Amino acid sequence: MVTHRGSLQKQAVQMPASDKLEELEMLNLEIQNHRPLREMVYEELKMQILTGAIPPGTRMMEVELAREIGVSRTPIREAIRKLEKEGLVTIEPRRGAYASQITTEDMIEILEVRQNMEGLAAYFAASRMKPEQLSELKQTSARYNAAVTEGNMDDMIKYDTKFHRIIVDSCNNKILFQMIEQLQELVLRFRYIYYDDFKRAENMPDEHKAILDAIERNDADAAREAADVHIDRLKELVIREGVQNWHA
Repeated sequence: MVTHRGSLQKQAVQMPASDKLEELEMLNLEIQNHRPLREMVYEELKMQILTGAIPPGTRMMEVELAREIGVSRTPIREAIRKLEKEGLVTIEPRRGAYASQITTEDMIEILEVRQNMEGLAAYFAASRMKPEQLSELKQTSARYNAAVTEGNMDDMIKYDTKFHRIIVDSCNNKILFQMIEQLQELVLRFRYIYYDDFKRAENMPDEHKAILDAIERNDADAAREAADVHIDRLKELVIREGVQNWHA
């Protein structure tokens, strides 16, 4: 689900934003949540960027973000610097920090890597998936199809993500799992842009079914091919429409 701005504000102890009270503010909030304030703020801002609550190209104003989240500027500043290292924020000298743009080239590169890794995952899943995982995959596929029919974007993203996660989990390959996990944050950001127009999801149920059917038949080659076709069609869509037009 989308993490909305101000979700930390309900948890925060509201204190004047002064240097004298800043340290006490951080201590009180950390005691309440048993987690460092800087970590909570970082995760909040990161999720806002990944889910599009902070759209690409948006200026990250420290004062405004601090007020909305209910903290001082220091953890906001630290979070922005950390997000810059991860490529989610761009800091321009004398201009400030901005949520990084997503280009068509960026998305094609992500999909190229995803195609190879998830194709391999589907290949392994065809021979390694347990019966209970197959049952869960079928249920998830059905819930995804219902979400597409209803035009429920949050559920489409939820069950699309879960569908592919079950396949990866069933591979029983820690290295592949770790590599795909590293890619998931970028894929999540793509999904929130992609599903902004429900019509883009019209063919997805059939593509998921092709993957599911091949896995159920224990046909590893067909599973990999179906996964490849799935990502190929996404790449074709990105090239045809251009990511910039999706969040313009």
